[in-house]
Amino acid sequence: MNTHPVLSIVTDRIRRRSSATRAEYLSRLDSARSKGPIRRDLACTNLAHGFAAAPTGDKIMLRELARPNIAIVSSYNDMLSAHQPFERFPAIIKDAARTAGATAQFAGGVPAMCDGVTQGEPGMELSLFSRDVIALATAIALSHNMFDAALCLGICDKIVPGLVIGALRFSHLPTIFVPGGPMPSGLPNDEKARIRQLYTQGKVGRDALLESEAKSYHGPGTCTFYGTANSNQMLMEVMGLHLPGAAFVNPNTPLRDALTAAAAKRAVEISALGGEYTPIGHVIDERAIANGIVGLLATGGSTNHTIHLVAMAHAAGVLINWDDFSDLSTIVPLLARVYPNGKADVNHFHAAGGMGFLIGELLDAGMLHADTTTVAGPGGLARYRQEPYLQDGVLAWRDAPDASGDLSVLAPASAPFSADGGLKLLSGNLGRAVIKTSAVKPEHRRVEAPAIVFNNQDDVIAAFDRGELNRDFIAVVRYQGPRANGMPELHKLTPLLGVLQDRGFQVALVTDGRMSGASGKVPAAIHVTPECLVGGPLARVRTGDMILVDSERCVLQADVTESEWQVRTPERVDVSCYHYGLGRELFAGFRANALGAEQGAMTFVAPETGGTAWSLHAAPIQDRFLFAEEDSVVEDEEKV
Repeated sequence: MNTHPVLSIVTDRIRRRSSATRAEYLSRLDSARSKGPIRRDLACTNLAHGFAAAPTGDKIMLRELARPNIAIVSSYNDMLSAHQPFERFPAIIKDAARTAGATAQFAGGVPAMCDGVTQGEPGMELSLFSRDVIALATAIALSHNMFDAALCLGICDKIVPGLVIGALRFSHLPTIFVPGGPMPSGLPNDEKARIRQLYTQGKVGRDALLESEAKSYHGPGTCTFYGTANSNQMLMEVMGLHLPGAAFVNPNTPLRDALTAAAAKRAVEISALGGEYTPIGHVIDERAIANGIVGLLATGGSTNHTIHLVAMAHAAGVLINWDDFSDLSTIVPLLARVYPNGKADVNHFHAAGGMGFLIGELLDAGMLHADTTTVAGPGGLARYRQEPYLQDGVLAWRDAPDASGDLSVLAPASAPFSADGGLKLLSGNLGRAVIKTSAVKPEHRRVEAPAIVFNNQDDVIAAFDRGELNRDFIAVVRYQGPRANGMPELHKLTPLLGVLQDRGFQVALVTDGRMSGASGKVPAAIHVTPECLVGGPLARVRTGDMILVDSERCVLQADVTESEWQVRTPERVDVSCYHYGLGRELFAGFRANALGAEQGAMTFVAPETGGTAWSLHAAPIQDRFLFAEEDSVVEDEEKV
């Protein structure tokens, strides 16, 4: 099969850009690998501490230093539905490891917070930074050097990106990601959204709203809409870190348990002591990252990954930016309609053919690199055209359907829902931003209206309640970036903006904050970079300025003369109210060190510049990691 020329061009561009950082990363991998299973180098007292609490049989194997020992790193907690199923997984994994002649130890837990619980609350301001906390916690769990491979148990928003970042810094360790699966379908997502809008208008009370939400989020597993959690699972599969077809199998089912056990057995096989050594640093390279971007675009996935994928790639020495997303979006077709991009949920997507069908279609269309290294073994990404099933109680794989089971949910590449991926890069005198258009009707993809400037989302809600927003306008919600307040999601605004749009008004949102995977029918230019706190141009906007949000021409522009624009100074806002309460004061260092959204909002990159592979440019913090491209896709296409 032939790789699409634009995919080849973008991947080659990433490879050239990353040549120095990737080479250093692989050098460190080889150095760590050359030392062999690290337990052999541990002093007796260190090793004894490491197996003191192990059962007798496991202790014998750990003393022998000849069998693989698998680390379990888990995001389990029993408050959050997506993570509760992981309670059972360690026992399944340990039994499977023993059957395979190995051991497994619970190496450590990582925190897992839920944006659904913290949405619109001060705790949401810790959400983005929780990703880097999880990466640090993963590193601590693996730091004991007792392990030959790792299983990462994670599923939601910041958890999977954090686990990936942490695991990639242990580049020599083979690592498999083990999902928990989505909850069974409940109240349809579009009905849930309808009740939310009615509540916003005061037409139903809190009891009706709570009943609707409880019927939607009703059991163990991830939420069933296609937000960041389920986008994570798609990414882990298309990037080769899951077992094939593992993403969307419901929790607490025989098939899910069989896949969990199989992940443990496979981790043994790909360890340095298992004969098929496959370190995570070889799985995640520029091809896997490009595949991840393609998968995100083809499914209308979460805009959060325009931040997280940058940070994950960086952890593997691979450097990407929003130009890569934008250029690939021009050629990747939209093949999935899952709420908020459609009425179906992820269970319907899975039943219609799921990841096996999707990956097969993209491979046949030349939209994915087929020759990647994956945890599944030889065969490259073609192994992920298969789906798991139980045959007489035994796990097996078969070819996924070659036709969609529901063309309203999952389309073939020959007849996509849209010719492009529905994720656009906007630019203009307000900076750079991303917009997700896959759920936005064509008539709303270009909005030109006067700005109303707000300094927080509560001010927008108050203006709505006062009846001041019944008109065409663009809400500019500023000082919501990583350094200002941790870049919270602003989904409290979604119902009211939807109400105004339904009333016939032309409305849009422009913000240096986030809207994430649940971005819906209202056009939202989000992640505006540079952010206001570091002097970003969004801070120059005044109420009444005409703003253009044009996702068709990819323009984000304030209609202000250049001479006036240049003499305007950023309007300063006191953001100290965001820095105290609910533990926010503990994250002062994260806010101070955070890079911009396009740079992955990373807090783990040393601020000094010059000389090291991880300090790329001696540039202002808001511009760091914005790469000057030596070739454009259009120029390179002419050469193909």
